[in-house]
Amino acid sequence: MVLVFLAAAAAWATHVWHPRAPALYLVQEPLRNDEVSMQLIQERWQGKVLWIDARIQEQYEAEHIPGAVLLNEQHFEEQLFGLLDTLQTNTKPIIIYCNAAKCDASRKILERLKQTLPIENAFVLKGGWNAWKQVAK
Repeated sequence: MVLVFLAAAAAWATHVWHPRAPALYLVQEPLRNDEVSMQLIQERWQGKVLWIDARIQEQYEAEHIPGAVLLNEQHFEEQLFGLLDTLQTNTKPIIIYCNAAKCDASRKILERLKQTLPIENAFVLKGGWNAWKQVAK
């Protein structure tokens, strides 16, 4: 009985804290107020959005969504300075993505952007880079 309990506790802990944990029972969580899905991006804006990549520079340079700009936590101030003109003249919705569904980098970038600039139409991509890759196949 102790072994079963320990195994269940380890499985639960892995699900809660693993950055790419699968959804329990394959049920989709509802979108938060600041999130959008790839389906919603296609339906609402036909994919015409400004993509912001919140991953580290090495991952961005290896592969990113075409047209995406880099803005991450590690170099936020310097990268933001280079993007000010783009962000201030932008009329498209802003979609921020990072590695996976459990990645918080995109949400942190969204919060910092809203604190720095008067941005209203900005969202986090639910599922992150992996969600885009599945649609782009």
